[in-house]
Amino acid sequence: MASIFTDSGDRCGWPQAILFDLDGTLIDSAPDIAAAANALIAEHGRKPLSVPAVRDMIGDGIRKLVERAFAASGAPIAGETLDAAFHRMMVLYGDHLTILTKPNAGALAIVEAYAKARVKIAVVTNKPQPFTERILEHFGFAPFVDTAVGGEAGFAKKPAPDMLLEACKRLGVSPSRALMVGDSIADVASARAAHIPVVLVEDGYSREPLSSLGADGVMKSFADLPQTIEKLKAPAA
Repeated sequence: MASIFTDSGDRCGWPQAILFDLDGTLIDSAPDIAAAANALIAEHGRKPLSVPAVRDMIGDGIRKLVERAFAASGAPIAGETLDAAFHRMMVLYGDHLTILTKPNAGALAIVEAYAKARVKIAVVTNKPQPFTERILEHFGFAPFVDTAVGGEAGFAKKPAPDMLLEACKRLGVSPSRALMVGDSIADVASARAAHIPVVLVEDGYSREPLSSLGADGVMKSFADLPQTIEKLKAPAA
């Protein structure tokens, strides 16, 4: 896999670690999330939502997605009703984690290649930790991931910087020596707050054009990551 790297540049300098988002970046989980969300709202007599509609709700954690799904399907819920719906969604989604979900094109190959090049790898996601670990194992990412920092683990979720900083701490890497790869404004905001460079990959779950989010680079696919890194490492003209 090392052949995907460019021949020029300092491979051992920067980045020393790459932090990857999960949903919309490494995997397309929207179909499974939509199936679970629709099963949930059906229990409350609501009509199903389309996969594109649910895709636009992803990125701020499952609780926020549940809140958005109920609001979009008829009327919002709050308080204890939302609490109960969130816990039910956790059960339903736990049964749908890997049925319709697929790795995004080139994602596993790029993670494997950088891991084998001795770049430390983390996954930083608002998805609950147990779900994150099951997905990484199922799709073959786990052997190449040094640490995963998921939601519901005691850290403020993205767009806060806390989970990114925790990943760097676990990896023993300064934030300035890391790179964040994501697909949304939450990834950009969390990376900026952590003082970590950030690039975005297209075909994720962003609700805004990626070019408008202020990232350090935007890639059409994971095949562009080595070239994107080399451009970021190049001295300013």
